[in-house]
Amino acid sequence: MSNFKPLSIIPILVLFLVNYSSAKARSNQYVTCGSVVKLMNVDYRVRLHSHDVKYGTGSGQQSVTGTELKEDVNSHWIVKGATGKICPRGEPIKCNDIIRLTHTSTNKNLHSHHFSSPLSGAQEVSAYGKDGEGDTGDHWKVMCESEYWERKEAVQLYHIDTKAYLAASRQTYGRPISGQYEIVAVSWPDHNPVLWKTMEGVFLHSSEPMLNRHVHSEL
Repeated sequence: MSNFKPLSIIPILVLFLVNYSSAKARSNQYVTCGSVVKLMNVDYRVRLHSHDVKYGTGSGQQSVTGTELKEDVNSHWIVKGATGKICPRGEPIKCNDIIRLTHTSTNKNLHSHHFSSPLSGAQEVSAYGKDGEGDTGDHWKVMCESEYWERKEAVQLYHIDTKAYLAASRQTYGRPISGQYEIVAVSWPDHNPVLWKTMEGVFLHSSEPMLNRHVHSEL
């Protein structure tokens, strides 16, 4: 006669479900590939924003600003991997990973270069490219202290080509974008508003459990 007892699998199943639930809770705290996020500057509490308005000086590319409005749809950005690098949907972004941020409304990438910004004369930040494709000027390193980019964590975004940090300046624009803040890149992070935090958004996660590797729960 078999000694198999159906109830004997229950403790194993309970342990699996507990571990799976814990994995889901951990995975939900990360910013992941394919997520659509709003980024807020911690010092000025303005959200990274763009629109189909070009700079009148410098590069003449699409302008990037900071807005105090929480509900503006032009403040959504898609998190992507570096050009040519596969970034699976739902995969957590590690600290020191290089990413691109694509503006959802215009499909251009957050970009910087050695042009001067129009108000403060710092380094210009623009939106650049076509259909989500641009160049290496779209690459930003996520500077954070944990293993992965946590949603609650304030991070720095470091521009690879120019070795500068994404920042908000104290300057605000007049017409046609009255009251919006100038967004720039600065070479020295000390004493500059270079910290950014994810706010509203849609955070994607893998549907697989985290078993002996970092995989992520469903949204």
